[in-house]
Amino acid sequence: MAAERQGSGGGRGGAAVAAGGGGGAEENKENERPAGPQPGGLGDSLGLEILQIVKESQQQHGLRHGDFQRYRGYCSRRLRRLRKTLNFKMGNRHKFTGKKVTEEILSDNRYLLLILMDAERAWSYAMQLKQEANTEPRKRFHLLSRLRKAVKHAEELERLCESNRVDAKTKLEAQAYMAYLTGMLRFEHQEWKAAMEAFNKCKTIYEKLANAFTEEQAVLYNQRVEEISPNIRYCAYNIGDQSAMNELMQMRLRSGGTEGLLAEKLEALITQTRAKQAATMSEVEWRGRTVPVKIDKVRIFLLGLADNEAAIAQAENEETKERLFESLLSECRDAIQAVREDLKPDQKQREHSLENDSGKVSNIQYLHSYLTYIKLSTAIKRNESMAKSLQKALLQQQRSEEDGKRTPRPQDLIRLYDIILQNLVELTQLPGLEEDKNFQKEIGLKTLVYKAYRCFFIAQSYVLVKKWSEALVLYERVLKYAREVQSGAGAYTNSLKELPDVQDLITQVNAEKYSLQAAAILDANDTHETESPSQVKDGKPLSERFETFCLDPSLVSKQVSLVHFPPGFQPIPCKPLFFDLALNHVAFPPLEDKVEQKAKSGLTGYIKGIFGFKS
Repeated sequence: MAAERQGSGGGRGGAAVAAGGGGGAEENKENERPAGPQPGGLGDSLGLEILQIVKESQQQHGLRHGDFQRYRGYCSRRLRRLRKTLNFKMGNRHKFTGKKVTEEILSDNRYLLLILMDAERAWSYAMQLKQEANTEPRKRFHLLSRLRKAVKHAEELERLCESNRVDAKTKLEAQAYMAYLTGMLRFEHQEWKAAMEAFNKCKTIYEKLANAFTEEQAVLYNQRVEEISPNIRYCAYNIGDQSAMNELMQMRLRSGGTEGLLAEKLEALITQTRAKQAATMSEVEWRGRTVPVKIDKVRIFLLGLADNEAAIAQAENEETKERLFESLLSECRDAIQAVREDLKPDQKQREHSLENDSGKVSNIQYLHSYLTYIKLSTAIKRNESMAKSLQKALLQQQRSEEDGKRTPRPQDLIRLYDIILQNLVELTQLPGLEEDKNFQKEIGLKTLVYKAYRCFFIAQSYVLVKKWSEALVLYERVLKYAREVQSGAGAYTNSLKELPDVQDLITQVNAEKYSLQAAAILDANDTHETESPSQVKDGKPLSERFETFCLDPSLVSKQVSLVHFPPGFQPIPCKPLFFDLALNHVAFPPLEDKVEQKAKSGLTGYIKGIFGFKS
């Protein structure tokens, strides 16, 4: 209540500053809205495009990105501007005085807009609290309070529209708006029957309005009918209609690659439906072993696995299929994370069970392996689907070049098959399946199939750069892998049905080999023709080929090659080294007499030298 009263006060200074920047143009537009007749007059009836105003406001102020808080702030600012324009203020800045719009003062359609914005503000606050209630469950009580407030404002709007001054279209739209908010409130209270009745009333009114106007005007009403249809089916399911779940899945499939509130609502309703069914699921069987499933998130995922795979198979375009693949992988990752959280405290127990069971993994670990197998298998199917679409694009390569679009290359497919092979390696390392020889053999055959296709597209990339020998060797490797698959696929034919056909690959490789040999011969002939002496350029400058005639267009260009500059280094002789070899053969004179004379002069000579005696 405090939040709404803050927005409703007409003379609050801080709020007026917030509204002044971005709302000036809107205020002028609202002031220019044509006013209705005076009370008691017989002029034209008042009219208000309720659904159009609501949708435009929501799309322009936050709901395109799911930002309900931003939309709520916009509603508060618009309410303040309307009260100021109509001079319908709730007291002053010191005291709040409540006022109600009555039929007597209903002289302008902006009084109806005032009530509508009150309802929208309360509804947007409720939706904001619904987002926050996922982590803070106590906010759900506040959510229901705000929804009741929105319904109260919608009832007031419907009561005012019953006046003779309001046209018939506005009356119907007010009734539909009231039914919509009532259905939302009953839906949150889980009163399925009352919610379904309200939604059906809303749907009926909008369908009649859509039929009564042109196609351009009917688009908005049909969109609202599509939005509430999932809620009607979910209410029917909770009442007891078991076919409603299938209809929800079909709605999600028909929504294609669209995003926004409708897609999010469908996902939420499907998840809630599966959560209700998950209470009856207790175990799952995979490769001959039954494992109990105690985690609710894993139960919900496993229940919806078959439906998701069926939806992927029925997808009409690649965009829808890619979106469904991503949704399935996201749910699988969440389920694996939930199992991992249970694996951490169970570590010691699992190690003890490994010792007692001679290598047999625990149930929770085997469930983790099963979910990882689903994730990796789904990733392989998604990459294979992308590879098929790229192969089709490669076949239409010539037309794409003419349209100026980016042409897919074989290198794009090589990357996809690399990822697939990495996923297959991870499959062979799953705990609990190391000793399963059939599983390992099956994964080995799948690895050979994808290796063959990977080699084929590597060869295609070599063909594009005219490396004929390398391409021919890779084609032979493709045939080798394909023959290994055919020889070992006897007992595993059923598991290889979903894989690309190896026989088609062999036929294509044989045709490509003949085409490659012909292209190599033609390319060799072209090479001999182009290598004539008058046309060959060897890269030498003009100063080094004066004696050879050559047509060189670069001689008349700005980048002519006349000499090597700077010039290259050339070897020169080093400075000679001299060695004195004669020294070893020189005979020096004897010095024995001088050595002996020096030996005689000892202490006596030293004394004589001190006293000055000379010999």
